[in-house]
Amino acid sequence: MDVCSKTSQFFMPPHGPSCGTECDHSELERGEEFTLYSQIDLDGVQCLNAVDIRNAKLIFKTWENRFDQVHYLESDSDETLIIQIPFTSSIKLKSIAILGFNDETAPSQMKVFINRQDVDFDTVDSIEPTQEWDLIQSVPQNIIPEYPTKLTKFSNVRNITIYIPSNFGDDVTRITYLGFKGEYTALNRDPIITMYELAANPADHKTKSNISFSKSIQ
Repeated sequence: MDVCSKTSQFFMPPHGPSCGTECDHSELERGEEFTLYSQIDLDGVQCLNAVDIRNAKLIFKTWENRFDQVHYLESDSDETLIIQIPFTSSIKLKSIAILGFNDETAPSQMKVFINRQDVDFDTVDSIEPTQEWDLIQSVPQNIIPEYPTKLTKFSNVRNITIYIPSNFGDDVTRITYLGFKGEYTALNRDPIITMYELAANPADHKTKSNISFSKSIQ
């Protein structure tokens, strides 16, 4: 079994079998410093098969509120969920943290797709995921399970789609927290073309204005 892709590493875990060069455990132990909450475009978060899609953005929480269970995401017609998350920066994603309730509503599998806009229930089973994990059900109190990524596949993430195909036996799935750890690089915005007149002379307006173009990066 590939430990990197199939099992979790808890926050501040004891170091077990090596995951190889692609898994970096040091960042998993440093909490708030590496969370990417501020880089999530919360207004752009979308969710399919949720009882209330507005709750999708509420499972992304600041590090100090990660154990809050007041707000959670619940699936609707069955146990499956698809969550689409855009970022405001280019992300080097090192781990994904996901938490549910310690019961049968907790998600049991997670499949991730990066930089795609076409993942829905019509296409999800025909697209190869970037990585997938088997999730754990029973989580010790005040612990967040974190699932390390294969870094070579997650070095330039602009958006991520998370597919939850199953849970541990309930008719619905509930997620209380979803978080990301890694590094980010600010995206350069496209140049904005500014038009202005070289001289505001009324006579110029009778014919053709003198117009110059400049480019500014904002």
